[in-house]
Amino acid sequence: MFWEDDDTPQEFQVPDDVIDLAFNIQCRELPVDHIYVLNNTLCEAAPVLAEDPRIAIHEIHLAGSQNGWERPDPKLGQKLILSRRTKLHIRAPRDLRKRIEQALDGLTIEIDGCPMTIGRARVKSLSRQGTLFARHIVLEPGEEDDENTFLMRLARQLQARSIQVKKALCGTTRYIDTPDGSITTRSLLLADLKPEDSVALQQEGLGSHRHFGCGIFLPHKGIDPVKTAKDE
Repeated sequence: MFWEDDDTPQEFQVPDDVIDLAFNIQCRELPVDHIYVLNNTLCEAAPVLAEDPRIAIHEIHLAGSQNGWERPDPKLGQKLILSRRTKLHIRAPRDLRKRIEQALDGLTIEIDGCPMTIGRARVKSLSRQGTLFARHIVLEPGEEDDENTFLMRLARQLQARSIQVKKALCGTTRYIDTPDGSITTRSLLLADLKPEDSVALQQEGLGSHRHFGCGIFLPHKGIDPVKTAKDE
């Protein structure tokens, strides 16, 4: 008998049980700090969004600065001016896709006086890329002025999930205003992740308040997002 095992490593295949839904929207402008009202309005109109802890509502984000344009200052009452290409992104289990699409397609909501009409969604798979960026990770007391404490806590949490962290870099502190007070967050970049660890982080997130855009990881090619966050 002749027997030869194939030692060639198999390329990691990204599972499709969690996906991103990128909804077309018709919306001229939004408050810079819109995520709390957006979350509450969407969940009230589509209760399915509150059914599964893996569901996350992305902050509608525009670049910090480009071609001389600077990010609006919410303290001055300025707003984000959206383009036709701007999308509403929701991360969700694939088996809830149809229910979420049926609940949101054609829906018109109002975000602090700014009307938004939601259209059809395009499905986007998660990425196997080894560099991920989260715009908001919720801080615990004492971490606002201590970057190392924040990073060490996250490293312990990820290690408990068997996710090895080789490179981590956090950005400046930001705040999400709610009627119960502000949620304090930092941006976070993780690099050199294994593909399976990258996907697990995108599927499950990190920390609380995923409906407020927190703990949601996005693929990225470098450290530019952290530099941008520090400049905002």
